[in-house]
Amino acid sequence: MSHATGTADTLRQAWVVRDAPPAVILVRLMAGAVFVSEGTQKFLYPADLGPGRFAAETPLPAPEFFAYSAAVFEIGCGLLLILGLFTRPATLPLLTIMGGALLFTKLPLLLDEGFWIAAHQARTDSLLLFSLVFLLLVGAGRWSLDHRFFPRHDS
Repeated sequence: MSHATGTADTLRQAWVVRDAPPAVILVRLMAGAVFVSEGTQKFLYPADLGPGRFAAETPLPAPEFFAYSAAVFEIGCGLLLILGLFTRPATLPLLTIMGGALLFTKLPLLLDEGFWIAAHQARTDSLLLFSLVFLLLVGAGRWSLDHRFFPRHDS
C-alpha cells in the first residue's frame, strides 16, 4: 500500500467509521428529522421562519441568501444524518448553523431577558448542538450507510 493510499484510508477511517453502539441511530434519526423539518419550514413559511425571521432577528445582510442557504444545508445534512452517510462531515455545517442561531438569537435574549428566559428558549438549540457534537465524536454507528459502505479495516 502506498503512503498516499494509507493516508487516505486513515482519513477515511477517522471521518467516517467508528465502532459506536447501534443506539446512536436514535440520536441520528431525531437530530436529522428536526433539521429536515426546520429546513423545510423555512421554505414553507418564509415570513415567519425564513428570510423574514432572519431579517428581524439577525444582523446578517442578505437575509434571503442566509435563510435559504441554512435551509438547504439543514435539509441536505439532516438527510445525511438520518441515513448515517458521511455523518461526521454532515455535522460541520449544522454546527455552524446552530452556533449562529445561538449567537444571533439566544445571546441577545440572555443579555436582555436573563438566564432563565434564554435557557428556556435555547433548549432545542442546545440539544441539537450537543447531539451534533456527540455524532461528530462517535460517528454514525453500526446501523448506518457509513458502516455499510466504509467498513473498518483494522491492520
